[in-house]
Amino acid sequence: MLQRIGDALKGQKWLAYLVLGALALVFAAWGAYGVVNLSFGGSNYAAEANGSKISLEEARDAWLRQQTQWQQRLGGAEIPPPLREKLQDQVLEGLIGRALLTQRTRDLGYRVSQDALREAVHSEQAFQVAGQYSPEAAKAALAQAGISLQAYEQDLRTQVQRVQLEGGIRASDFLTPLELARLSDLEDQEREVRYLVLPLERFKSAALVDEATVQAYYQAHQGQYMTSESARLQYAELRLEALAAQQSVSDADVHAAYEKSRSRLEVPEKRHARHILITGKDDAAALAQAQQVLAQAKAGKDFGELAKQYSQDPGSAHNGGDLGWAERSSFVAPFAEALYGMRVGEIKGPVKTQFGYHIIRLDEIQPGKSKSFEEARSDLEAQLRRDRATDRFGEVQEQLQSKVAEPGADLGSLAQQYGLLTGNVASFVKGAGGPPLGLAPALQELLFADPPLAVGRLGGPVLVGDDRLVIVKVLEHRKPQPRALAEVREGIAATLTRERGTQAALAAAEGARAKLEGGMSFEALAQELKVHADPAHFVGRRDPSIPAPVRDAVFAAPRPAGKPVYRALALGEGGAAVVAVMGVRTAAARDPKTLGDRALQEAERLGTDAATAYVEEMRRTADVRKNPKAFE
Repeated sequence: MLQRIGDALKGQKWLAYLVLGALALVFAAWGAYGVVNLSFGGSNYAAEANGSKISLEEARDAWLRQQTQWQQRLGGAEIPPPLREKLQDQVLEGLIGRALLTQRTRDLGYRVSQDALREAVHSEQAFQVAGQYSPEAAKAALAQAGISLQAYEQDLRTQVQRVQLEGGIRASDFLTPLELARLSDLEDQEREVRYLVLPLERFKSAALVDEATVQAYYQAHQGQYMTSESARLQYAELRLEALAAQQSVSDADVHAAYEKSRSRLEVPEKRHARHILITGKDDAAALAQAQQVLAQAKAGKDFGELAKQYSQDPGSAHNGGDLGWAERSSFVAPFAEALYGMRVGEIKGPVKTQFGYHIIRLDEIQPGKSKSFEEARSDLEAQLRRDRATDRFGEVQEQLQSKVAEPGADLGSLAQQYGLLTGNVASFVKGAGGPPLGLAPALQELLFADPPLAVGRLGGPVLVGDDRLVIVKVLEHRKPQPRALAEVREGIAATLTRERGTQAALAAAEGARAKLEGGMSFEALAQELKVHADPAHFVGRRDPSIPAPVRDAVFAAPRPAGKPVYRALALGEGGAAVVAVMGVRTAAARDPKTLGDRALQEAERLGTDAATAYVEEMRRTADVRKNPKAFE
């Protein structure tokens, strides 16, 4: 049911919140495993999982949605039988997985109270107007999807129950104090290291390459030098802003909206105040100083000068304590209560908040009021246009969804019928997109699927932004091709030079490591190699002060046992290094909050793994019967 809602509102971000989203435990990728019985007979349901039945209608509806998407990718052609069978089985497995989880939640006694259900419904943004739940908005959104509120609530209840089960499993994992201590010791461990680098530049002269070598490398590694897959497109685009400009709004419409929106057109009272903030580690001393400053202010001394001299609020002290115009909600409660109980010109204090002691002076009051019709008119007109454009945007999207799949559908005719802007994209590149459509991940998925959208066929509509959708026609599909050697020669030469130079540097580093293990000191080795070597120092696992390959080698090495452990390694950017691991220590103890956060993070990771394993095992051991004629 929730899936039907999502499909009916597909691509409409402003309505997409109707669907809570799938559980993190995904079923669609499950294969046909577990206890499966295909001896079904003349059944009127598609599958049975531990006694829970999946109706033929539910399975066929789900397959119809999947089939439409794949036929678009195939340019309207029939889905090949092997692929069709695989996709149908994935659809059925997804429904089986959902049924098993729902059944398990009921068996275990998971329930959703009416209050919790009401809160979930009311929190759906698609059901809200100006941040508040609107029964009218809910009915309209569900009516567009063809779903009753009662049916929606029932499916939402089972969805929430499944989330409860998953959350319970996630929350069941924990770390014992001993495990947390061991984890902290390992993660916070520091190692004493000394290293020197043999730079690539020193070995480049021995790594020069000729043309024959470049050509041989090019032939052997041609797959690394391919162009990206791309397509030449014609497109037609619908923009929400263009639709909004086309919407007509009458005076009667605006007046009706004004009357309906009076409550949210209230302009709250604002006050203009100054303050002096006194803080200090000694509360009594801070209070005494605040009382002294208050006395000076009430005696007539310039408040702004007092603020500049005494206030410890860095945001306002230099402005004489000026806080500007602000609503009551802008201040913490004790400050707001004091300020909004004052008369203009009054000085009050000391007022204590979590920030310290305040001396407050009220300068001006701007009374609250309701916006007049004329003041609100432009905003209301714009909102009405946006609302109507949003509805029209969804209507056009749904109509295009069916029309592009019709035989003989023509992009130009559809553009003219719906007032779409047309254009061409010379090169829309896989992984990069292309102007003016941008990256457009959904469009990339459509164009470069396996198989891709066929040349000459229409595809879409797909969203290329929050308020833009396009339908497209592929004019040319360009498969990846090897780049010309001339284009990549310089890069190949640089690669070969780096690889050969690094090999030479690594050989030298291995020789240097052998000398260290033979008893040569690090200072003598550095002098012999004519390189600089920093003194020994401790580093952590994420210390950015040393190259990442060196750091990885340091923590991959065994603990030193009485003498340093030496390693020679190649560096990613070229060259090599010689490393000495000289000691190990555990960093200073972490504060309790940091340790607590770490324990929660690790428990969450373990809980996610446990939830995944739980669902996989539930499916593996389930008694499942599939109707082989479910999709006929």
